[in-house]
Amino acid sequence: MNLSFWELKNWFTNVDYTIVGSGIVGLHCALQLRERFPECKILVLEKGLLPQGASTKNAGFACFGSLSEIIEDLKTHSKEEVLQLITKRWKGLQLLRKYLGDEVIDFKPYGGYELFLKDEESTYAECIQKLPFINELLQPLFRNDVFAKEVNRFAFQGIQEYVIFNPYEAQIDTGNMMQALLKKAIANDILILNQVEVTTYHETASGVEVALGDFSFTTRKLLFATNGFAGKLTNNQVKPARAQVLITEPIPNLDIKGTFHLDKGYYYYRNINDRILLGGGRNLDFEGETTTEFGQTEIIQNQLEQLLKNVILPNTEYTIAHRWSGIMGLGSSKNPIVEQLSENVYCGVRLGGMGVAIGSLIGQELADLI
Repeated sequence: MNLSFWELKNWFTNVDYTIVGSGIVGLHCALQLRERFPECKILVLEKGLLPQGASTKNAGFACFGSLSEIIEDLKTHSKEEVLQLITKRWKGLQLLRKYLGDEVIDFKPYGGYELFLKDEESTYAECIQKLPFINELLQPLFRNDVFAKEVNRFAFQGIQEYVIFNPYEAQIDTGNMMQALLKKAIANDILILNQVEVTTYHETASGVEVALGDFSFTTRKLLFATNGFAGKLTNNQVKPARAQVLITEPIPNLDIKGTFHLDKGYYYYRNINDRILLGGGRNLDFEGETTTEFGQTEIIQNQLEQLLKNVILPNTEYTIAHRWSGIMGLGSSKNPIVEQLSENVYCGVRLGGMGVAIGSLIGQELADLI
């Protein structure tokens, strides 16, 4: 780095808190630290041109888990753990709405739907059977039934007769949300540097020496909010999981509103005004999609196109406008990792594909470790 005296003085000297990652978790962490420590110097480092990973690449689902996902989680987690996790997601969504405002994030409470393909007979039967039990489990949190059986009214084809409706699910505008968070951070004198990658770090007598390639600086505390990219530097049990997405051109007279889940959450779609956004399919190639590389693959894109053509828009002409991918952070447990790694190093990672719901809360919890 060819840095001047001024650049070194203003950006890299007397840094109190350095946060790695400018996504939902990182910015909420920075804003919480600013509230607690008004005079401190906060620096956010982001390796991407925009927040890398999933914060600006997700589908904009304000959700906390479909019925089949919750049933699957109960096979590997206790009832108490599952309820605690859903509570965190729900509280995180309320925190995000309160902090930024529904109008800013374009919050639309259309509700969410889970569909089951014709060949998913056993999963469908299990969900219908366990629906009352899951509603009872969630009763302490919502004080009402969350899931209900409804007839398919959207003209989707190749699916079971009933869909599962969740009135507490909504959609947001991911771009508006992140832009609002970035504006708040800048307005609160938080320094953000993009296209800067932390390559290594080590603790010193005065804090943590952070290396950015062949340049290094010292910070009092170092906090990682890198989710799917966390494994390399934090040695945590976090695995990257790529999510591939496509979106159509506007479709005249589109009569689909809401957020929709298929195949235990491995596929998801929604309307964005009069477009359809569709993503998922990593279950077709778990090994190949356990990567931090962005991109698309033929096997997954073909399956997304088949779902779009045969199930979602069977009698509708449409054109695919754009494709992209994002990187999530998963692990053997759905519980996020928010912990102190050493005397001056901390992390808030492994959001389990629920960053929109849980990211703001994890950012606050990360800051609260200080």
